Amino acid sequence: MAKLVATAALGSVIASGAVWAEIGEPEKEDLKFGFIKLTDMAPLAVAYEKGYFEDEGLYVTLEAQANWKVLLDRVIDGELDGAHMLAGQPLGATIGFGTQSHIITAFSMDLNGNAITVSNDIWNQMKPHVPKGEDGKPLHPIKADALKPVVDKYKEEGKPFNMGMVFPVSTHNYELRYWLAAGGINPGYYAPHKGDTSGTIDADALLSVTPPPQMPATMEAGTIYGYCVGEPWNQQAVFKGIGVPVVTDYEIWKNNPEKVFGVAKNWADENPNTHIRVVKAMIRAAKWLDDNDNANRPEAVEILSRSEYVGADYDVIANSMTGTFEYEKGDKRAVPDFNVFFRYNATYPYYSDAIWYLTQMRRWGQISEPKSDQWFMDIAKQVYRPDIYAQAAQALIEEGKMDASMFPDFATEDGFRAPQTHFIDNIVYDGTQPNAYLQQFKIGLKGEQVLLSDN
Repeated sequence: MAKLVATAALGSVIASGAVWAEIGEPEKEDLKFGFIKLTDMAPLAVAYEKGYFEDEGLYVTLEAQANWKVLLDRVIDGELDGAHMLAGQPLGATIGFGTQSHIITAFSMDLNGNAITVSNDIWNQMKPHVPKGEDGKPLHPIKADALKPVVDKYKEEGKPFNMGMVFPVSTHNYELRYWLAAGGINPGYYAPHKGDTSGTIDADALLSVTPPPQMPATMEAGTIYGYCVGEPWNQQAVFKGIGVPVVTDYEIWKNNPEKVFGVAKNWADENPNTHIRVVKAMIRAAKWLDDNDNANRPEAVEILSRSEYVGADYDVIANSMTGTFEYEKGDKRAVPDFNVFFRYNATYPYYSDAIWYLTQMRRWGQISEPKSDQWFMDIAKQVYRPDIYAQAAQALIEEGKMDASMFPDFATEDGFRAPQTHFIDNIVYDGTQPNAYLQQFKIGLKGEQVLLSDN
């Protein structure tokens, strides 16, 4: 019998070297999971459509939610058993930014998948500042340096420069802020200790919440000049001829973690076998999505285009899901890793991923006071649960459905990716040193800084 070795570094509940035991029967068979209409909900749709949930004795209903707040609230109050979540949601809820509740994740749903789009008018104003190649096309990645003169002009004229993101603790908020700040544009601060959760203190660009499917129409109406969102809502702007995606999150932070599958901690405690079985089904779905160099993506696009899932046109979803991305109309480029669901250990819940999001919460004031490196680690361990993931993965290996080579080496894995170098500003991220990481940024809170004055 093979053994599952779980290290103390993972904070595992399994004793090191314990003989592997088969996962018990699910405590709860009928489940309802929530999602937002985005292409990165794909692992849920595929696990359902391919029968992976049923293979685990689970009878799942998938239900689209109105927005991220409604989705989170329904997981907290038990109306949903779990949901497709923004990576920052379990962390934000657990530390009490916004709604206070202990949410955990044992499964990361994908890498990459977002972009920043600006209106045609703003793009035309940016263009003179964008470097071009010999073919006359813009050189990518396009940095926010090209947007700064536009934002400065709006400030001089006394006009606010409004942009949209999907939720205060969303990856989109942090990616948009990261990109803007790297170009010298201050996206503003939060001050929850003073009751200010607008995120606009000292802001050069004013960021506000818009639900993903409403982004294109909101920009077309002129309420916002640009936005950061997941697919298909950037490509939708291209298809409608109303805007230009200027940079993908793959270009801001290569292979960044994006969504997670979140459940309430009390639900996980009451339904441990069910939880492991859910993770097993979703691991299989993620692998199917990336199998054979994305050979299954056309079928996945067909599934996602159905009204009960994303409900956008097949061609719009396919534009990014099948390994390409269209910037300006007709400027279609190969981006094979725009959506990653399984490669590069995408499904593994790394502590370092959690800590990066916590550093951004600190950087922009959502965490208003200084925190020790140990605090960052402790929160990451409360929320991210690689021990549960390891049990699900080991079960799939035991059953012959997956190979051990497809996963991290659970005997040695400590939950930290190697220092990551692929950021648009070339700043290196080492998850073991969050405060040292924050010190490297010109714009953002760090060290002992606390916002005191009203601005």
